[in-house]
Amino acid sequence: MSYGIPAAEPSAQIPVCPRHPDRPAYVRCQRCGRPACPDCQRAAAVGFQCVDCVNETKRTTPDVRTVYGGAVAAGKPLVTFSIIGLCALLYVLQWLVPNEGIYRQLAFASVYADPAFGAFEPWRMLTSAFLHSQGFILHIVLNMYTLWIFGQALEPLLGRIRFLAVYLLSAFGGSVGFLLLTPSYVPGQPLTGVVGASGAIFGLFGAMLVVQRHRGGETRQLWVLIAINGAVGFMVPQIAWQAHLGGLVTGALCAAVIAYSPRGPRRGLWQAVGLALVLALLIAVSALRMATA
Repeated sequence: MSYGIPAAEPSAQIPVCPRHPDRPAYVRCQRCGRPACPDCQRAAAVGFQCVDCVNETKRTTPDVRTVYGGAVAAGKPLVTFSIIGLCALLYVLQWLVPNEGIYRQLAFASVYADPAFGAFEPWRMLTSAFLHSQGFILHIVLNMYTLWIFGQALEPLLGRIRFLAVYLLSAFGGSVGFLLLTPSYVPGQPLTGVVGASGAIFGLFGAMLVVQRHRGGETRQLWVLIAINGAVGFMVPQIAWQAHLGGLVTGALCAAVIAYSPRGPRRGLWQAVGLALVLALLIAVSALRMATA
């Protein structure tokens, strides 16, 4: 009599990761149920999800936007803090680099915008906004404090990219204002450079004024603040009120473009075109001023 030997039952199949078939994966995605190796797991509210499901969720979830179309960024206003850090760094370098090397390379005067004098260096119209007077420490302290106050309000409202655009264009607009409202440079006269973020700060004043009006908020305190700071520019010597005025007007124009652009899927495009036109206007006005000097 022969006795049959029962065949062994097949072992359970070991699950493997679909993205890495050579790796066993004992954890399954809470969304699609597929196995996922440690490299393809992403922590979820409950359990884990695979990287494919996480990417699909990001792709199909609409971006959260600010009231003016900018991407919502949680946390600290990084652009504001970055500008403050850059100004502080350059202020320290102004003391460390000998022979006023930083000042001589980055400060602005009307002569540097006019090729007729053989010193056409238009980038100074922007870089000068990141320098500050070494002989008056309150110059940088007050500017950075004001930037910190207004940046925390405007950057989350506009979005980081739009806020940066308003700030840089206002800084440039401050130099344009100085160029327009300052008498032409006469060869042989002492050359006085212009430095400071005041033009850009006044641009934030103008932007906040427009934004507050657009949202139906109170603007009386802003008008008082602008009037006081504007008057200081006329009463205290060696303050370029021309840059304050240029920055104020430019910031208000930029904010008007952002706030009053038509709503809809192409709002960002309208805003970009409008800001580009503001930049083109500043360049055109500068070129006309140099041509008629």
